[in-house]
Amino acid sequence: MNNEIIKLSKISKSFLGANKKISVLKNINITINKGELISLTGPSGSGKSTLLHIIGLLDQPSEGEVFYNKKSLSLTNEDERDMVRKKGISIIYQQNNLLADFDALENVAIPLLNNGVSWSESIKKSREFLSSVNLSDRLNHFPTELSGGEQQRVAVARALITEPQLILADEPTGSLDRKTANEIFSLFLKLKTKNRSILYATHNRELSNKADYKLNILDGNIMKENE
Repeated sequence: MNNEIIKLSKISKSFLGANKKISVLKNINITINKGELISLTGPSGSGKSTLLHIIGLLDQPSEGEVFYNKKSLSLTNEDERDMVRKKGISIIYQQNNLLADFDALENVAIPLLNNGVSWSESIKKSREFLSSVNLSDRLNHFPTELSGGEQQRVAVARALITEPQLILADEPTGSLDRKTANEIFSLFLKLKTKNRSILYATHNRELSNKADYKLNILDGNIMKENE
């Protein structure tokens, strides 16, 4: 039985700075299996977002291989990686990136529309997923008419609607008060299933300790904790 979703093998990432190479990630080896809730911690600038972007196939490593369902993506083209991003991996950001000119229903429907699903079917599923995050009474509200917590729940519903295997969350509660942050995290606990995993970056020690285990980045290296 294949429980592996993502595997990083000997991943390194560096950038060219002012006349020197800056190494952000060094020889990273990670496997994310189905049904895991994982926190990603580390100081600001340690490479958490860079790692999430590589796992989410938004960026490519300088060295190493990324495997999705045991298939190497190193030699695949952008269209093939885009297909994995559209159907297998969703990302939630701290700044939820909702489109201001679209209401909650339309914002959540967009990923399905991008995947070629009809308007009527996309809107129908959008209603269902907004209901699942307790926003049935906010379907036609625009982002500016929603609280921070409500906006983030719309972002969660949008991430869920393609029914991905892996959800990546980059400081998803960073701009929320403690009560609302805990509500969003409780939602993550409900979303984790035997077929879906969630990896979330956070500076919040209380929330990071609720994960099945932690990945901590320091000086470009990763340590797995709470095994």
